[in-house]
Amino acid sequence: MRFTNVAVEALGYELAPHKISSNWLEDQLSDTMQRLGFPKGRLEQLSGIRERRFWDQGTRPSEVATLAARKALAAAEVDPSAIGVVINTSVCQDFLEPSTACFVHRNLGLSPRAINYDVRNACLGFLNGMAIAAMMIEAGETQYALIVDGEGAQDAVMSTIERLQRPETTMQDFRDNFATLTLGSGGAAMLLAHTSVAKRGHRLNGVVSLAATEHNELCLGMPNYMKTDAGALLVAGVQLAAETWSLAQESLANWSDDQIALYAPHQVGARHMAATAEALGITPSKLYLNFPVLGNIGPAALPISLAQAAETGRLNPGDHVGLLGIGSGLNCSMLSLTW
Repeated sequence: MRFTNVAVEALGYELAPHKISSNWLEDQLSDTMQRLGFPKGRLEQLSGIRERRFWDQGTRPSEVATLAARKALAAAEVDPSAIGVVINTSVCQDFLEPSTACFVHRNLGLSPRAINYDVRNACLGFLNGMAIAAMMIEAGETQYALIVDGEGAQDAVMSTIERLQRPETTMQDFRDNFATLTLGSGGAAMLLAHTSVAKRGHRLNGVVSLAATEHNELCLGMPNYMKTDAGALLVAGVQLAAETWSLAQESLANWSDDQIALYAPHQVGARHMAATAEALGITPSKLYLNFPVLGNIGPAALPISLAQAAETGRLNPGDHVGLLGIGSGLNCSMLSLTW
């Protein structure tokens, strides 16, 4: 699907205050790791993640998403009353019901006429939210759309540590739970606008998506537990990404590594990013990566990466940017953006 009237007006993000190193996590698991013959330092070695962040205990995803949204609205100098829809895309939720979006709607003081709902699709949620919002703007349903996300990993990680500390823990248990130890926390928001009212001119060009749902049991997540077949997920995910890349080349203008200046991806860890870059034939240095210090922050990773790339001078006006997203299920989307 291509877009002609949609622009990224502003980005905002919030990082959790507590830095938790991979060494600290391993210290909590030292007895189990020693018993299983799991060498010290292997968590960082395998994942490339030195640290991740946690919120204060009891912090809600909606609070985090609200903080990021306020930054985006302030940067755009747009009054909250102008927002026509807010879409929350987080894996983490305040409650099973009502939607987390309705708490963000209330916190921001949005108009009663503003639509609010959650879109959940694992780590691909934010890109899905962008695509839905862009279609609403193209259709003339609203001039401004707000996509938000709030992720908190502390409960899942600490519950996993407690489970792995048990004396009956096996090496297979450790493998199944390894991916959970890479999770981090963060909040993100993006304001999309119709080009008739946009001031920044960062244009969305189009999006493609593919599914491979035969792999829907490779990563199964609950609020305090996530079981992952990391090896199989890596292989299947990279294959789906390669197929989605081919579809993007057929469907989106100027979609080639030579013509893309920077990639803002969802990012799991070092092995995944290296394998993805090789499979797609893209220049690794064009990937804006922050997983070494933020961990895997789910759907929030992509917008935070884009915002940080802009902050650090990695983006110039007119640059072609590739937004690359994949989520357990499996689903993959790639979106073209002209900065």
